[in-house]
Amino acid sequence: MAYSITVNLSTKRLTLYKNGSPIGSYPVGVGKMLTPTPSGTYNIINKAPNPGGPFGAMWMGLSRPHYGIHGTNNPSSIGKLVSHGCIRMYNKDVLELSRLVPIGTPVTITD
Repeated sequence: MAYSITVNLSTKRLTLYKNGSPIGSYPVGVGKMLTPTPSGTYNIINKAPNPGGPFGAMWMGLSRPHYGIHGTNNPSSIGKLVSHGCIRMYNKDVLELSRLVPIGTPVTITD
């Protein structure tokens, strides 16, 4: 199974694909104006359940250092320009996503 993820910064949606077909779509919070989420293609390089602090129930690090897809302890921030560049998800969504995608999954971030 080949999974891939696309994050659309303008619509603030993360879409999960399996073999090229969309199988899930989730609302996300993304970087604010001074600390924008970087466009590009990266890979998930690690996973850390319950990382503590503001990262909610799961951290999935990207191949761009200091950036990742993570949960949140502030659910009202989803759908907004709020983070320091990371992709923020509801905890239930990031847990579902982390169960599906293996380390190495490509993540494409577009404007």
